[in-house]
Order: sequence, then C-alpha cells, then structure tokens
Amino acid sequence: MANHGKPRGWKWLIILIVVVAATVAGVWYFGEDHADAPQYQTAVAARGDLTQTVTANGQLNPVLNVQLGCQISGNIQKLFADFNSLVKSNQVVAQLDPAIYQAMVHQAEGDLANARAALELAQVNANRSSNLFKSHLIADSDNDKAVADLHQAEAQVKIKEASLEKARVDLGHCTIYSPVDGIVISRNVDVGQTVAASMNAPVLFIIANDLSKMQIDASVSEADVGSVEDGQTSTFTVDAFPGRTFSGKVTQIRNSPIMVQNVVSYDTVIGVSNPDLKLKPGMTATIALITAQRNGVMKVPNSALRFKPTEPNTNQTFAARLLGKIGLGKDAKGAATNTAPATGTNKVATAENGAPALTGNEPPEELARRVREMRDRGEEPPQEIRAKLRELFQSGVLQRPGGGGGGGAGGAAGARPRPAGPASRTIYILATETPARGGEPVQTPMAVRVKTGISDGSFTEITDGLKEGDVVITGVKSPPQGSAAATAPAASPFGGGGGGRRGF
Repeated sequence: MANHGKPRGWKWLIILIVVVAATVAGVWYFGEDHADAPQYQTAVAARGDLTQTVTANGQLNPVLNVQLGCQISGNIQKLFADFNSLVKSNQVVAQLDPAIYQAMVHQAEGDLANARAALELAQVNANRSSNLFKSHLIADSDNDKAVADLHQAEAQVKIKEASLEKARVDLGHCTIYSPVDGIVISRNVDVGQTVAASMNAPVLFIIANDLSKMQIDASVSEADVGSVEDGQTSTFTVDAFPGRTFSGKVTQIRNSPIMVQNVVSYDTVIGVSNPDLKLKPGMTATIALITAQRNGVMKVPNSALRFKPTEPNTNQTFAARLLGKIGLGKDAKGAATNTAPATGTNKVATAENGAPALTGNEPPEELARRVREMRDRGEEPPQEIRAKLRELFQSGVLQRPGGGGGGGAGGAAGARPRPAGPASRTIYILATETPARGGEPVQTPMAVRVKTGISDGSFTEITDGLKEGDVVITGVKSPPQGSAAATAPAASPFGGGGGGRRGF
C-alpha cells in the first residue's frame, strides 16, 4: 500500500508547483502592465475647398414646347413637315381636305343672298305701309307688322353674314400653320388619316421653340428645398454622356407641392445651355445643386466626427484579465474597433456605437432608424444614403408616420429639424503625455470641442477649435495579440456580424 501512495503524492506535488508558478507569472505579467496601446488611425487637419450639394433627379425639356393641334375634323391631305424639320412662324405644316368646308362657304353665301333679297322686299313693304298709314288708309296694326318684318329681315341678314364668316374661318383652318420658330420633335399624323376634333383638339405636331436653350424640371424634396435659391449653380449628368458633366443655373422654384405616396417635393426649374444640341428632350438628369461653397477652409474627414474612444473594461479582476488574455473572456465594454484605412471616407468605418457605417444595403426599417439616430446626434447622412431613402419612400417600401410632410424624401422618418448656425461637436486629437512613473511619452486621445460648417459628405468644415496640422483620430485598431478580440475579423459593412467568437 505504501508503494502505491508515493507516486500519487509526487503527482499532486508537481501539479501544485505548476499552478504556483503560473500564478506567480500571471501576477508578474499583469503587474507590469503589458497591455499594448491601441493603434490609432489619424488624419491631419488641413485646408481645402468644400462644396455642399443637394441631389435631385429631373427631366430635360424645351423651354417652350408647343403642341400644334387642329380645331376642325377632316382628312389629312398634305404634310409639309416631318420629324426634326426646322419650321418658321406662320409656315404651312399640314393641309386638311377643304372640299366640305368650301361647300359650306358656298351655302352660307347663298343663304346670305336670300336674306338680303328678303330685306329689300321688307323695306319696300315698310315704305308703302308708311305712306298708306299717313293717309289713314290702313290700320295701325298693319303698319306695325310691316315695320317688324323689316327689322326681322335686317337681323336675318346679320345672322347669315355671321354664318358665312364662320364657314370661311373653318375653311381657313384647313391649312395648319406653325405658331413659332422651332424644330418638330413629334409628328402624330400621316397623310390620309382622319382627325376628329371634339372636346379636345387632336395634336398633330409637337414643336420645340429652341433646343439650344433647355430646362430641367427637377423634383427637390421638402427637406432640401430650403437651401435652394434662385441663381444657384448646378451640375448634372445624363446616361447618354456618362463621362461629361453639364452645368446649369436655378431659374425658378415653384411653390406648388408635388405629393407622391406621402412624399412632398417641389418642382425646381434649372436653365441649361445646349449649343451643340447634344442634350435631347426627355433625357433623365442627375443633378447636384450647389448650395454652399467654401475655399481654403479647415476640414477634417467625417469619420473623425464619429470617432469615440473605447471605454476601459470595468471588470479588472485577475481572473477576468487572465481569461481575456487567452481569448475566453468577454470584450471590454464599448471595444468597437475600426479596421478601415483612414482614407477620409466613411464607406466601411464604424459608427460611435460600434455598428458598421451605412451603405444603403441595410433593411429599409433599419436604414431609416440609423439615419434618424444620426440626425439625433447632429450628423447628416451621406448623399447616397439620402437618395436611397428617397427611393424607398417614393416606391412605398417605407411609409412616413402620420401621413405626409414628415421630413421630405431625402430624410428619414421622424427626422428632426436641422439646427441653425454652426453645430458644436466633439472630436479627438492625439496628445503626447509622459507617464508619471517615467518612461517613453505616449500618445493618448484628447477631446476637443469644435464648431462645424458645411459638409460634402466626405469632409466637414471646421470653423473653430482646430488649427492647421492638428492630428485628428478617425479610428482605432487594436494590435494583434492572438486573442479573440484581436483576431476577430472586422464587422461587415453590409450587415451581420464579423464571424468571430466575441461575447462568448
């Protein structure tokens, strides 16, 4: 029995020595504070130009578009204009068969001649009756009747003259004239076709007055129309010329609201010069209305406005730190990392709450909620996100609470009014600090309160609180340590988690 107990005692002694050694090593390791400092992604505050725009879609139209119709019915006898024909004012463009209307003129002329003959007879009878009445040879009633017959004959002549005039006007309408100088962009009839004029005049031609000067009727959402003014410059593109940018100027903002599926917009007219006639009526234009422009201003990437330092882990017990080192503990509270390179855009950068930045591919309800939260924080969503929301509202996928008028097609449901004047925001810059117990200086985030100006969706103007050359923090990336928190892949910007074992 003694021989069997001795090896077992040595086994427990070895285990005890290993545990004590591991404990001493852990205490020494964590006591020396081997935690690696986070690696910050930074950008330098520099001066540059910023252009703030409002995006909209619209259709190109001629400034003066004339629909040339026909007031009478008949057969098309001749056509003197075709598609793309250049026409002058009062030029004959079509001819109806005039035979029927010529006959109506002849008939009206005969009726007028008959009425005039009756008038001559009535005048003779009236004169004779007047002479007999003066001689007291006829009664008063006979004289009165002769005078009345004369007046009726005179009225009948006027009626027949009007009928003849109408017949001649109808005959003149058989010849169709162009009312303006321009170009025929549409021809709706052919030779031999019968046109019937009833309550509405049939349209024979559509004539554009001058295609060298056109206009865009753009639908601007109610959330953006407040920043649009007459005379503002705009740029636009069309699918026919993807590599070319055209320019225009706002000429009119119409007050009549346009409501489509509870989305309110306003027709904004943009004047366009088209000297080479490349732009054609009906083309769809994607417009960027320049609402503000600054040159040589201080600007920082928008990701710097969203950055927030991670909060330290509140559970600093030895066991928790040991489990965290070997990848079995939970992540520190708020330990959201930003693994995107600091390029100045927010395509894959994470937001303050650790969620991936908006891409437009999120579910509609989540997209509207995230945009609403951004505006609650005083941020403005990128233009492409606003365009996506506008599309969702117009298609009926998203509905505005409480009916229309809830923030426009470009904003989220329940969007708050935009604050007037510069907004105050907090950003973080890298500050160099020397540890109290000595050692090499370290760089730590330092909060700075700044005032912001306009934004182009990628950069934001800083009007106060920063100087040129300041290093602002746009993100943080923890160095790889073999732990789950360090090796877990970044969260996908297209939704879903990063696929790691975080939180287990």
